[in-house]
Amino acid sequence: MVLATGGLGYIGSHTCIDLISEGYDVLILDSLINSPINNLEKIKKIININKKNIRGKLTFQKGDLKDKKWLDSIFKKQILLKKPIESVIHFAGLKSVQESVLQPLRYWEENINATLSLISVMEENNCRNIVFSSSATIYKPILGFKLTEDSIKEPINPYGNSKLAIEKIFHDVYNLNKNWKIINLRYFNPVGVHNSANIGEVQLGTVTNLFPILEKVVSCKLDRLMIYGKDWPTFDGTCVRDYIHVMDLSRAHLAALKYIKENDPQFISINIGTGKGLSVLQIINAYSKINNVNIPFEFVNRRVGDTPYLVADNSLALELLDWKPLKSIEDICADSFRFIKENQNF
Repeated sequence: MVLATGGLGYIGSHTCIDLISEGYDVLILDSLINSPINNLEKIKKIININKKNIRGKLTFQKGDLKDKKWLDSIFKKQILLKKPIESVIHFAGLKSVQESVLQPLRYWEENINATLSLISVMEENNCRNIVFSSSATIYKPILGFKLTEDSIKEPINPYGNSKLAIEKIFHDVYNLNKNWKIINLRYFNPVGVHNSANIGEVQLGTVTNLFPILEKVVSCKLDRLMIYGKDWPTFDGTCVRDYIHVMDLSRAHLAALKYIKENDPQFISINIGTGKGLSVLQIINAYSKINNVNIPFEFVNRRVGDTPYLVADNSLALELLDWKPLKSIEDICADSFRFIKENQNF
């Protein structure tokens, strides 16, 4: 049994579908703070469509990881059912850079305390295998250079600080008990939608990520795309990011679980990105060309918490996980447009 905290979120939902398809029994725990509940039905729909090829089972429980008593009861129930939780993928957490700047204490409380509760309950129930959803925001940006796992860690926003703090907590846990198997997957910029076009990135509350905003513009729910800054120290003045398709990111989680199963206890961190940087303007141009649509945009002031350049050196992922990205930016843009047409009455 694999426990997926925050498993109804954007990355979690895609990964859970792949896990179940590969024969894993999956238990999703989600507070629904960041996740739309209809993702559960969408997961079930996709699983049902492909039921001839599905070998795993799905269970869902709503709850807050900070409720240690409740969380412990979940673990103990699975033991009684003789289906103990053997591994955890820890997706859960608040995730907006801009929101974290405005609400830093909330980010520390939610992300840190939920993780501390989870670690404590895992230890008490002899479950010591975990894949953690970390982030490239922990790095100090270095213009024009790809970031390796050993690059300087210097977050510039509370979200990144909370992710780095959690990595340090896991490192302390491993140093205390060398029976833990811990992999931190440092995501760069996840984008794209499921192959079925049934599930994509739907941000609850204020929409801050590029592709969800872009999709709102294309579907006429916003009149233009705001580009935050045109004077960044990049080749065209807009921010450069490493955009990784969510289906490639999902495969990385399965590869990490396989690595944990086949290797001795250890603590490792691995970048998950394409190794290719694209600017905001390049994304707009690619999306427009591939889908034959017009995307109005306007330059506005920079946002607090943004960085000019974040691109991965992903060579360690290939070396340890035998993983590499398969989807291109053309795939990402085409999938996004298909998602709009099939889900937003475009």
